[in-house]
Amino acid sequence: MKVDLVGGDAVIIVDVQNDFLPGGSVPVPLGNEVIPGLNRYIAAFLFRQLPIFATRDWHPPDHCSFQQQGGPWPAHCVAQTEGAAFPADLEIPCDTHIISKATSREKDAYSGFSETELNALLQSSGISRLFIGGLATEYCVLNTVRDALAYRYTTFVLRDAVRGIDVDSSRSALEEMARLGANLIDFEVLA
Repeated sequence: MKVDLVGGDAVIIVDVQNDFLPGGSVPVPLGNEVIPGLNRYIAAFLFRQLPIFATRDWHPPDHCSFQQQGGPWPAHCVAQTEGAAFPADLEIPCDTHIISKATSREKDAYSGFSETELNALLQSSGISRLFIGGLATEYCVLNTVRDALAYRYTTFVLRDAVRGIDVDSSRSALEEMARLGANLIDFEVLA
């Protein structure tokens, strides 16, 4: 199957932030491996003048998901910190639409659509197909894809540009996304 990139397409880069890379506070093993692949997708969308979106955790310092507040995770991606920044080698253009999520202390959000302006921005841009990659496969990628499908976007998961925290749960998440109707693709199928 070849996939032509056309008007109405957008790419969403999910939570590729320093705290989710090796050495970060919630590291995805091999998470840095998504960066070269995502840069290829970014270049393809830039070349065709198609929009690029990037989601990010942008937590307050006392966010409910943090262990010291009774949550499951070590503190991570606190707004305005180096851990919350995109890595320097991720080639995000300056006109990328940045979507900050889980910004209030009392609510967590795994999906880029959760209490953000993402859907409204996509609709106002006339987007009908989404190409989604990033971190982590079984958490924020899965939940963003679920919501994209619920909003009735034709959804492609960039299989060569996602990584998960655990190999088995990552595989299960990819299977679930396919079962829900997402198309799993690699860069080579783009025309």
